[in-house]
Amino acid sequence: MKITFLGTGAGIPSKQRNVSSIALQLMKNKGAIWLFDCGEATQHQILNTPIKPRKIEKIFITHLHGDHIYGLPGLISSRSFQDGRTPLTIYGPKGTEEFVQTSLKVSETNVLYPIEFIEVFDGYQINFDDYSVDVIALDHGMESYGYRVTENDQIGELQVEKLKALGIEPGPLYQKIKENEVTQLPNGHLINRNDVVGPTKKGRKIVIFGDTRNSGQFVEFLKGSDLLIHEATFSGTDQALAKQYYHSSNIEVAELAKKADVKQLILTHLSARYQNEQLNQFLCDARTIFPETILAEDFLTLKIPKVTE
Repeated sequence: MKITFLGTGAGIPSKQRNVSSIALQLMKNKGAIWLFDCGEATQHQILNTPIKPRKIEKIFITHLHGDHIYGLPGLISSRSFQDGRTPLTIYGPKGTEEFVQTSLKVSETNVLYPIEFIEVFDGYQINFDDYSVDVIALDHGMESYGYRVTENDQIGELQVEKLKALGIEPGPLYQKIKENEVTQLPNGHLINRNDVVGPTKKGRKIVIFGDTRNSGQFVEFLKGSDLLIHEATFSGTDQALAKQYYHSSNIEVAELAKKADVKQLILTHLSARYQNEQLNQFLCDARTIFPETILAEDFLTLKIPKVTE
């Protein structure tokens, strides 16, 4: 699993930061990419990365403010022009489909692949082969959601020495044993998988929040996440502004990460009012509360390590 930030600014683009978009690459699914939000010029940002639009299979929209959706029509169109033929699923609040379909109709854009729209709501859950996604309503003055991506737990590693002790040498049979609860050997003996594998490997958990205030109420939803990506539009010194505009500050998000016992926090959706030394202080203030904090930058790419017990 790998995260790439395509836009990390708030409200309007700046010379340093484009508006919101995050790409999650899933190595298990042949490099499939899930996009979270698609602000204006997202497709331009993609040109500076190895990401191929045709690899984008799902787009999750947190809310319908322009800095989170204005890039959708262009990306959808370009995906078609760039040999994208596989289906695309777009998840988002009520109005997402209307926005996209109206844009495509007015611009007379013909898309050469099917698009499915799924309207999300608080408590909605989506289950895939290797992952599940849970949705939670946020507090932004309009419909806004957070998404929790949970990787399914994986079967432990085969204990090769145990298998050899049973007279089973390395070969195709090993994979068969791992894939099935009970395997019959050529000699007729039965092998129970649980007897020859190590501990179950815990799946990773990533949470990506849309814009919100009152972030402290989401502790249980975030509990134990491997990575929390959260907006921090304002500094703690501007907490009153954060509350007024339904956003969060670096301080309260760091406090949330600490309470929820997450492993790592990345702050994004940063206001352009903070530059250079102000941003350094912004990060230091957050790290004083939660040391495992990073400030997102456009094109920052991070691998999400597998969970180790």
